[in-house]
Amino acid sequence: MHFESLICYCSNYYFYIMKLLVISTIWVEPQSSAAGSRMLQLLDLFIDQDWQITYASTASVSQHAFDLTTLGVEVTHIKVNDTSFDTFVKEYNPTVVLYDRFMAEEQFGWRVAEQCPDAFRLLDTEDLHCLRKAREQAIKMKRPFQEEDLLSDIAKREIAAIYRCDLSLMISSYEMQLLQDFFKVSGSLLYYIPFLLPELKTAFVPFSSRSHFVSIGNFMHSPNWDATLQLKQHIWPLIRKEIPEAQLHLYGAYATEKVQQLHNEIEGFFIKGRAESAHEVISDARVLLAPLRFGAGLKGKFIDAMQCGTPSVTTQIGAEAMHHSIEWSGIVEDNVNAFAKAAIELYTNETTWLQTQQNGVTIINTIFQKRAFEEDFKNLLKDKIKNLKQHRLENFTGQMLQHHTMRSTKFMSKWIEEKNSKL
Repeated sequence: MHFESLICYCSNYYFYIMKLLVISTIWVEPQSSAAGSRMLQLLDLFIDQDWQITYASTASVSQHAFDLTTLGVEVTHIKVNDTSFDTFVKEYNPTVVLYDRFMAEEQFGWRVAEQCPDAFRLLDTEDLHCLRKAREQAIKMKRPFQEEDLLSDIAKREIAAIYRCDLSLMISSYEMQLLQDFFKVSGSLLYYIPFLLPELKTAFVPFSSRSHFVSIGNFMHSPNWDATLQLKQHIWPLIRKEIPEAQLHLYGAYATEKVQQLHNEIEGFFIKGRAESAHEVISDARVLLAPLRFGAGLKGKFIDAMQCGTPSVTTQIGAEAMHHSIEWSGIVEDNVNAFAKAAIELYTNETTWLQTQQNGVTIINTIFQKRAFEEDFKNLLKDKIKNLKQHRLENFTGQMLQHHTMRSTKFMSKWIEEKNSKL
């Protein structure tokens, strides 16, 4: 049994040390992206169960990274295409390996399978990259998105990683359904677990004490950059015409020179850069704007907005999978003119503003409560680990892909490793 290697002896009693190894290509930056907050929420599930956790990343040290050691999590740097990882993972002998994106599984999955074949392989998809890329490509080609756009090379890589893992965590109910209906992935390989949040209270900054509009999001993320251009070129001029005293404050990590060039105080268009506290700047604003034309997963900016009692105007893609059958915490519009009109309505009509604000409270407290998922996830993981052999027998496609991928990826990695050793 896999757990036998994890048995320790203490005070005449045997107990299991449950070990989680997170393999990532980035460091956790909750102030830079929703992905960082998501990872902290997942780690918290394991911390609550007293797991031993090591977070291993291939990335260089980041000055904006969250200090995971304050949570009792060990951190370490790992190298791609290097046998040092083999020694490291074998000695650590994890119960569960969590890949934070499918690219991490591609790079290290074969090594984990080779060195720790009994480790449970968990993939956090964050969002479906193939869906986001397909939607982006359709926008670039100036045509509507079609499901056939999903049949790309990146989709083949991503779906293959899902099959090779024992379970994939899905943050979006829409994407979970898409995997099952369009890609025919078995539901036994997928688990829906959205943002995990505490109950939301209603002590918000009042309407009369707020001013201006806000937009927020990592500028390196292409959907956010596209939305910024939509605001600058099409939407903000329409809003500004009706509310000439209003300003739009745009916050986001990694504001490059091309982003800074959009700053124009005369137009009331302010590029603010990284926000020290997202909640503070969103709480001060009256309305959040996010005209997202493509993307996937769940958008952390709307969670922040609802937690701050700040209504938002967004698109169908922006609100996708975030509110189920509950009315949106703001207004959803895809058309540029309708979007601007909705923003003006929310900004000037306190009654509408208060109604949509309350929708956000309902959404958070109905869909995203941690207590609704933590026990079920704990029990599911325990059952899957206990019955891992049978679980894998029922996933022959995964075994087949593991067999072929291990060989192709392994030999490519070995070739790169040999090449690097001669430099």
